[in-house]
Amino acid sequence: MVPKETKATLDKLVALCKRKGFIFPSAEIYGGVNGIYDTGPLGVLLKRNIKTFWLNSLKNKLGKVVEIDGALIGPRAMWEASGHIENFHDPMIDCLNCKKRFRVDDDNIDINKPCPSCGKKEWTEIRQFNMMFKTNLGATADQATEAYLRPETAQAVFVNFKNVMSTSRVKIPFGIAQIGKSFRNEITPKQFLFRMREFEQMELEWFCKEEDARNHFDCWINKRMDFYKSLGLDQSRMRLRPHEANELAHYSTICTDVEYHFPFGWKELEGIAHRGCFDLSQHMKYSKKDLSVYDEETKESFIPNVVESSVGVDRLFLTILFDSYDEDEADGEIRTVLRFNPKIAPIKAAVLPLSKKLSPQAEKLFEAIEQAGIETDFDESGSIGKRYRRQDEIGTPFCITYDFESDQDNSVTIRDRDSMKQERISIDKVIPYLQNILK
Repeated sequence: MVPKETKATLDKLVALCKRKGFIFPSAEIYGGVNGIYDTGPLGVLLKRNIKTFWLNSLKNKLGKVVEIDGALIGPRAMWEASGHIENFHDPMIDCLNCKKRFRVDDDNIDINKPCPSCGKKEWTEIRQFNMMFKTNLGATADQATEAYLRPETAQAVFVNFKNVMSTSRVKIPFGIAQIGKSFRNEITPKQFLFRMREFEQMELEWFCKEEDARNHFDCWINKRMDFYKSLGLDQSRMRLRPHEANELAHYSTICTDVEYHFPFGWKELEGIAHRGCFDLSQHMKYSKKDLSVYDEETKESFIPNVVESSVGVDRLFLTILFDSYDEDEADGEIRTVLRFNPKIAPIKAAVLPLSKKLSPQAEKLFEAIEQAGIETDFDESGSIGKRYRRQDEIGTPFCITYDFESDQDNSVTIRDRDSMKQERISIDKVIPYLQNILK
């Protein structure tokens, strides 16, 4: 399937995100920090909706899914067991002339050609760079107190596997889900929110018997694609890409990426991996603790296999912005619009009094919609056309205009963001109207 053309560019999205309060450069008044961003008011709402949508998508007929919230810092021993100390590296090279540092596998880097930054060909040797942030716990700096900020959320799940099983009374197969921050000291953070040093992940670790693992792996691939369809993402811009044997991670038996066609090419959005029993086996080996499960039917203990699905909140956030961004013409002007699925739009509706004289009556409707649990904006400033454009640009699906006839006929006009069609409805039907669309 050929991806549809998009009017979105990285520069347009970066500008829109700051202008409208989705994303801000972190510590910008001090020059900012490369690869780290702060989330603004609209961004918080959109991320919250994405997370809720993801959690709801994990409901399934195979088994129960429970949640944990693991610590951000882990001891060195845990990362040795997981293989991160030994394997979590990227190939790095420096330019001796301009001192810029690059990933060797970056699409823009060819060590047989001059540096793209300064034009000189003076490269260092290629070396491996561990991407974890290292710290020390306590007052001393010996190896006994060495710890790392987590580069993924999964290990907290594995080391708490037995705690979850015993306290939640779950049985194989079941899943442990987690949403939380991760940290990677990326050599070259780039493409806005796509590759960051501090980011948020949504991960599911699904525990099952070895003989069921491949079937469950296939089932979760289907469920994950259903999730993206339900978000409303353009399916012509999505594909599944199985990993070749030579690119599998050290823990993977099989892995398939969900990829999205960004303006800068096909890139990974989510990884779905059959991890075998690697993780629990490694932690059993290093911790000397039994993480096996006793099977009442066979009267034998076994180490569960794991199927993992992992997607970055920030990367999906960026994908949704790219996918929903559009430009068209309205009233002779170029209109910028974010065509969010109404269910994930940060603001669901905006109440607009046609005149400030009507604000007291319109505010009553606004408060009623808010109290119904629907995120709503109130805007009385500027012409009605300008207010429509403001709401279109942040992706608000519905604008509700309270006009001079509203007091007489007890009705308002609802305007649809995408079609721009307007419909007159009774005020007492506004909340049911919105709830029906957003359910």
